[in-house]
Amino acid sequence: MKISIITATYNSEATIESCMRSVLEQTYDAIEYVIIDGNSKDETVAIAKQLQTAFPKVAITIVSEADKGIYDALNKGVTKATGDVIGFVHSDDLLAKDTIITGIVNKFKNKNIDGVYGDLHYVDKNNISKVIRTWKSCDFKPSLLKNGWMPAHPTLFLKKEVYTKHGNFNLSYKIAADYDFMLRILKDETLKFAYFSKVITKMRVGGASNRSIQNIIQKTKEDYKAVTTNHVGGLFTILRKNTSKIKQFF
Repeated sequence: MKISIITATYNSEATIESCMRSVLEQTYDAIEYVIIDGNSKDETVAIAKQLQTAFPKVAITIVSEADKGIYDALNKGVTKATGDVIGFVHSDDLLAKDTIITGIVNKFKNKNIDGVYGDLHYVDKNNISKVIRTWKSCDFKPSLLKNGWMPAHPTLFLKKEVYTKHGNFNLSYKIAADYDFMLRILKDETLKFAYFSKVITKMRVGGASNRSIQNIIQKTKEDYKAVTTNHVGGLFTILRKNTSKIKQFF
């Protein structure tokens, strides 16, 4: 089973090496790595190419060109991916352990499933060993969606056929396209998902969705649009989605 991992980058020279190494040093061999860079002005691409040379056994594709933002970059990556399963490791993030992909593959092999997701640690920007929040997930059931539940998107690995069936990220969303996409696939009763009860991803704090008050407001508006467009809830859903995150700090 080939796993395609996609990383979207833009001026990510401070974190791209640790991000890429967390992928390239996995114990699982059949990994295809796709780097989609938004025409960075710093050393991001140079660092990526150095690692491409340092890990010749891994199929690494690097594309650097202007794009319309992170979701456009991720869509490009999905189009280029040739693996059986597709996952994302954002340039500020890293896989938690070098055995994570092996564990995810075993989940796909042991069950007739279409997607695997797990837990996520929000970590200090300068000290990835310091955990700020823990996103602990659970087994999926459709009724959770109306209560604002969703898995942590960076931990979600899907068979390529899921993208073929449901399409890519909707670029009309600037912050919540991942939530919209997950609602589209999770409400599909023909698809099966498995919870891998391990920390899959470490995410440095300071992401786009919570970088400012304006972004928080925009994300709330986009979340509401996503739940109503996908017919899975309304204002109560958004309220539950936001308040449920409080427990992640404890």
